[in-house]
Amino acid sequence: MSAAPGPGGREPGVWATLVESPILIAGLAILGFWLLVALLAPWIAPFDPNRNLVPMAPPGTRTASGQMMWLGADHLGRDILSRLIHGGRTVLIYAPLATHCAYSVGVALGLVAGYRQGWIDEALSRFSDLVLAFPVIVLYIVIIQKFGASGLNILVAVTLASSPGIMRLVRGVVLDLRTRAYVAAAQMRGEPTYRILFAELLPNARGPLIVDACLRLGYVTITIGTLGFLGLGLPPPPPDWGGMINESRHFALVFPHMAVFPCLAVSSLVLAFNLIADGLREISLSD
Repeated sequence: MSAAPGPGGREPGVWATLVESPILIAGLAILGFWLLVALLAPWIAPFDPNRNLVPMAPPGTRTASGQMMWLGADHLGRDILSRLIHGGRTVLIYAPLATHCAYSVGVALGLVAGYRQGWIDEALSRFSDLVLAFPVIVLYIVIIQKFGASGLNILVAVTLASSPGIMRLVRGVVLDLRTRAYVAAAQMRGEPTYRILFAELLPNARGPLIVDACLRLGYVTITIGTLGFLGLGLPPPPPDWGGMINESRHFALVFPHMAVFPCLAVSSLVLAFNLIADGLREISLSD
């Protein structure tokens, strides 16, 4: 995914590469905004996210002390803006962490299946088919209902449901790469299998994997929001965007602001990951 050399044969810098894709810049800008908001949450949130103020206050309401509630309050009087800001931390911690866990498992299995082939490939492929045959949301619900709602169980559920798809992607790429000359040269040098997998094959498969990882971050963000909406997300009191939508669903027709703002937050973060993936794909195709 390296950009073409610039004038004089020099490789263009990071900024020159980014300028090639306005879509990528837009996605990074949205993601950067939410990362900054999550990082500065304790200092920029106007209220404690669990403090009861004015129940069902519309946007622009002032508290008894004169402070503005820019996005209003929910049915318990908690400031929606403060909960959105703190809820961003939950998503931006668990979505990348769950995606990383899924990739760690899926990449390792895909490398082994694609390189070794034979009965190992057959067994791993059949297992992935079995997991992928289940509707994903049903699999999440079964796992979390069985073991309880917690951050660890969300990571386990996402890893189990996502790693087979990642494994199939990696396997397909490795089946092509394993016939390349540099792999044959490594085999002739007597390189151990783990080194061929992680030093020869994996770096050359990174292009499609990076794009897929960005898309999968968006899927996992939606998953965390969906689990929160179903009441299977992280237990309170920490705010969670999906949980905010779930809590406000009974009041959404009369007080739409309670559900609209968390929905916009989830949508904007998913859009950011999708734009980054599209931008990276655009740059890779232009090389």
